Amino acid sequence: MIRAAPRSAPPGSLLRTARPGDLPACLETWHTSTDDHGRNVGRPPQPRSFGQLQLLLEHALATDPDRFWVAVRAAPAAGERVVGFASAVVRGGVWFLAMLFVLPDDQAQGLGTALLERVLPDPGDGLVLATCTDATQSISNAMYARLGIVPRVPVLQLVGRPDRAPLPGLPPAVRAVPFKLLERAAGGAEPPAADGLPRAGSLTVEHLAGALDAVDRRILGYARPTEHAFLGRTGRHGYLYETTAGQVLGYGYVAESGRLGPVALDDPGLAGPVLGHLVAAVEPPGAYLAWVPGSFDRAIVALLQAGFRLEDFPALVCWNRPFGRLDRYLPLSLAIL
Repeated sequence: MIRAAPRSAPPGSLLRTARPGDLPACLETWHTSTDDHGRNVGRPPQPRSFGQLQLLLEHALATDPDRFWVAVRAAPAAGERVVGFASAVVRGGVWFLAMLFVLPDDQAQGLGTALLERVLPDPGDGLVLATCTDATQSISNAMYARLGIVPRVPVLQLVGRPDRAPLPGLPPAVRAVPFKLLERAAGGAEPPAADGLPRAGSLTVEHLAGALDAVDRRILGYARPTEHAFLGRTGRHGYLYETTAGQVLGYGYVAESGRLGPVALDDPGLAGPVLGHLVAAVEPPGAYLAWVPGSFDRAIVALLQAGFRLEDFPALVCWNRPFGRLDRYLPLSLAIL
């Protein structure tokens, strides 16, 4: 089956692939549209903090430039003005809609649908179609569901510090290997023996890359070395979890800001111990934050018992065909799983 030709842009607007210079306007579009919707559902305005969001947009544009489109209108003084954008990424056999936002004054004119049609794959590609949406966005959720991208799993925002009870530690037979230890070994430096970890031995960057690919294929259904490179560039602390005999069990990341994830584990029973290790690895200026799929109940229970709280409305993971194991995974973000 061949998809019908994408509809034309509404009068007075133009659709084109994005350029790096469009990203500041895309950030403003995101903030303006989310604040406008937030007022309708009782959310307070969000602070104008562009750091992590800008990095995600730059990453999506760098890896999938043909799937990042903007809608522009003529502006007398500036030539053109971005009024909407859509970004999607393809990883393995999964197409994932990362973002789709249109300025409030330009909504209900078909721009959102026109942008979506530009970034959708051809049906002949056979890709799984997926996205993560705000549960309160009924119009958008209906638009995706008409394409078969139906809400399947809630994703809950948990925020706080372990002030009620400590999260459990890692079992004696499980160790956490810091990615930075392997990076130092790759640079020719003998890594120090610390925390019971052996010296270089089999712990190499090649071992790490292969282990991450293997875990991602088991948990998500595809490898994604570009995301792990992105996480390293943006300063998140990464750990490979394995038995003392060298069997890889999964991986986890935590940012200095307290943002937890991604975390991927073969055994969901390790959720509490791994999250406990990640929480102990950094001391953020505020609270820790995690987005946790509702199917990953071990992680939700462990965080709530430790004193975290549920905040805001849930997000929704949507797809047209099943993929991945969200019962043992915390996402990188809602924009790129």
